[in-house]
Amino acid sequence: MSTEPEPTEEAENAEPGTPGAATRGGEPDVPARSASAEDDAGEAGDESPEEATAAPAAAGGEGEAATQLSEAEAELAAQRLERERIERRKAEKAGPVEAGAKLSGKAADLLAAVRAVESGEKPVATVFSEPERAPRRAAPEPVRRPQPMPAAAAPAPVAVDAVQRVLTDGGAPDTLAPQVAAALGEGADDLLRADPWLLLRVGGVRPEQADGFARALLGAECGPDDERRGRALTGWLLEQAALAGHTALELPALTAALAQRGVPDADEAVQSAVAEGEALVFQDALDPTAPAPEASEEGEEAEERPVRILVGLERYALAEESLADGLARLINSVPKEDRSAEDWERAATSAQASTAELIRAVAGHGLVLHTGGEASLAEPAALLRAAAGLGLRAWAATHTPVGRDRFAALRSGQGRADDAIPNSRTPGGPTADGPVVDGAASGAASVATLAGLLSGAEGPGRDADGALDLDLLVLLDAPQLDVETAALLVESLPDGARLVATGDPAVLWSAGPGRVFADLMAARICPQVASRLPDPGPLGELVSGIGIGELNQVEAPGKEVVIVPVRDAGEAVHRTVQLVADSVPRAIGVPPEQTVVITPGHGGAAGTRALNVALKERLNPGPGRFGGFDPGDRIAYSPAPGRTVPGNVVTADAEGLHLSCSGAPVVVPKERVEQSVRHGWALTAHQAVGNRWPAVVAVLPGDAAQTLSRPWVYTAFGRADRHLSVVHGVEQALPRAVAEVPAKPRTTRLPLLLATQVPTTG
Repeated sequence: MSTEPEPTEEAENAEPGTPGAATRGGEPDVPARSASAEDDAGEAGDESPEEATAAPAAAGGEGEAATQLSEAEAELAAQRLERERIERRKAEKAGPVEAGAKLSGKAADLLAAVRAVESGEKPVATVFSEPERAPRRAAPEPVRRPQPMPAAAAPAPVAVDAVQRVLTDGGAPDTLAPQVAAALGEGADDLLRADPWLLLRVGGVRPEQADGFARALLGAECGPDDERRGRALTGWLLEQAALAGHTALELPALTAALAQRGVPDADEAVQSAVAEGEALVFQDALDPTAPAPEASEEGEEAEERPVRILVGLERYALAEESLADGLARLINSVPKEDRSAEDWERAATSAQASTAELIRAVAGHGLVLHTGGEASLAEPAALLRAAAGLGLRAWAATHTPVGRDRFAALRSGQGRADDAIPNSRTPGGPTADGPVVDGAASGAASVATLAGLLSGAEGPGRDADGALDLDLLVLLDAPQLDVETAALLVESLPDGARLVATGDPAVLWSAGPGRVFADLMAARICPQVASRLPDPGPLGELVSGIGIGELNQVEAPGKEVVIVPVRDAGEAVHRTVQLVADSVPRAIGVPPEQTVVITPGHGGAAGTRALNVALKERLNPGPGRFGGFDPGDRIAYSPAPGRTVPGNVVTADAEGLHLSCSGAPVVVPKERVEQSVRHGWALTAHQAVGNRWPAVVAVLPGDAAQTLSRPWVYTAFGRADRHLSVVHGVEQALPRAVAEVPAKPRTTRLPLLLATQVPTTG
């Protein structure tokens, strides 16, 4: 690897920056959010997701008005309906999991903590054959006008006033009243006065702050052994575990965390939470496939099967069980046949290597896993073209709009995914093999984002039964799938449909709880096809080595990889701005608007906030007259927890902040701007996953050394198409992270649930 060309005198004389705020400390309980765990949440608003009752947004036409659902609103409505459907199905099953019916200090410090979270400081054989269906040309999607985000139904003013009085009595800021009223619902003031620790249900409130609030309200009645406190802390710890990716916690880990929080009888606290329906307990066999022990001839009881006891929240328990049921349905049902086995084999024969293997696997199975890097996307693209040629209604879904546009270029057979982005083509890359079918739907018409597919804003729509109207779905970016989204997707697939989940197993896992793709690979319940297409060039060689734990020096004759050493965070910020604004455009030919900065966290002296301030001052200075934003600002828009869409500010008016995100207009109401929109010159790796840019500047300040891991480095470095600059201030922590720090384990129940329903394939 080379070093940066032509260092300027200004760079050498850069003044050190001011140290930033320290990262949050004191998280001994569960794997909670550090600087990189903040990254797990991905976007603004992730840490405090709100269940919104959305109202339809009206979109006006020329001369007429048409009522339409915005994408975000439709997605929320679909999720609510699907959760109701899941709950009904669980109620019909024998032996349902019991749950109760109650699911539902300093003022300045408390308010700061909540605002920090809201602003983001703190992912079979053929039996019947049907008549041949001619390929259908997809109808063009209608032009969508910009629509405001659906606002959450605001609590009644009377309810907010009542909660304000309780908060004031307890020394908490009354500005929290709307959030408390929304979180607790009807009678929130009485509930909060009777159980002050319910304040923990508001995102950003810490246990010590809730304790101070309770002491102010209850006086001598308040103590660390209070049953209400233990119950609330149990729920809070499970929520923190979910933010770290776990769908459940082992009982010993949970009780140990409660003990560290000063709960004298942790077991009793867990039992109380379970009795109140605020948590569920599971006894999962350590080996579910082993036969149950038999009783001895003397009539003695059989030995108990070894189990692990897990505790989790109901929403994730239902999602994992529904996901396992849906996957078993896909695997055990007969794939719908529109063509004969000979037609599938002919399509496979016309392809090459692992593409042919993928087509053959899909021909006979309802679920197939496919793994590989960026170059391997040529293989599912070829599969989609072959399936369209066989008359199947075949669609692909991606994690991001940028991923959708890039894959559409491959799907249409017009070239590499790089062609979807100007100046991003990498010479010498592999091309998609497989047939290009005349009359097949265009690439753009058969590729959607996953969020758009589920909400109905994109994709083929739904049939009369409410299932997606398709025969084959190729899900890209599968490692970004969390359990709730996965359950919603699988429940939406019709009987006989085929699902291909494809992705790079080395990238960061989902921002939401679960590790669906990794669990499916470990379960070995369906065919797995590993691509043999290598990513090209020096960048491909570098990233491939990182994936196996090796940080190799690569030859970069075209300055594809540049290392920029720095001494401290202030110099890191200075050199980053210089690279984006001057060095990369001059030496590489990539303009600033096609370069992204990736750093481990939002906080710190070289986190996203500090970097975005410096980059805005250099690239688009302005007073920030629209809630801190100016026209032309690059932004990161979070329409829902776990999703980030890059874009630009267009303007602002009475409706809100007008954005352009991947060419689509978006209007964010002004009251939602602070929670949903950030400046986006600099992103975290979780915000960047699913996207690619011609040039990437990866910033590794010294204070981030402990947060680095192999998946983080792989993800950050892998976002670059043509050029990667590494602002390097962590010395040996980088190769050590690549070699020794894998992904943090997540506790999930999906593998066990699958093992009891689907046999392994060996």
